[in-house]
Amino acid sequence: MIEIRIHGRGGQGAVIASKLLVTAAAKEGKKVQAFPLFGAERRGAPVAAFARVDEEKIRIHSEVYTPDGVIILDPVLYKTVDVTAGLKEGGWLLLNSPKPPSSYPFPAHFKVATVDASSIAIKNKLGSRTEPIVNTAILGALAKVTGIIGIEALAETVREAVPGKGKENEAAAREAFEKVQIRELRIGN
Repeated sequence: MIEIRIHGRGGQGAVIASKLLVTAAAKEGKKVQAFPLFGAERRGAPVAAFARVDEEKIRIHSEVYTPDGVIILDPVLYKTVDVTAGLKEGGWLLLNSPKPPSSYPFPAHFKVATVDASSIAIKNKLGSRTEPIVNTAILGALAKVTGIIGIEALAETVREAVPGKGKENEAAAREAFEKVQIRELRIGN
């Protein structure tokens, strides 16, 4: 089973990202689960969402405590939230950031990837310039970094789930898939 934790701020689309992720995985025949965790329910407040993907029926129904990977929609959160808490050795972190993965001080035993999902969202008119909605772009990068979902299943899911901006969201996912930067994990460091 692959377990994912998504960190974001209210309004960035973390909860929808978890739902889109599992919907795309289900299209590929996988068993899935997605759910949010809310604190203060207001725009801009830290939010976490979770997803599980497996080939077998998922019987666990708790928060994800030891994720295989973490998605960070707001790169400032890594300074205020312990985004690596419980992250399995050899796990991955995917950040919405224009900076290269080497800019972040995460241990070498984690795979780190970055993509400028905010700029991609703004370019595709997803949200506003000050509050871009980055969820579909980050999922495009996820498809490339992990292979958990295929880009075609994601594109189909996005077109169906967001009919008003389906083409724009699909374009954002595909662009992020192409532009994500990856620092592979280094075993033994």
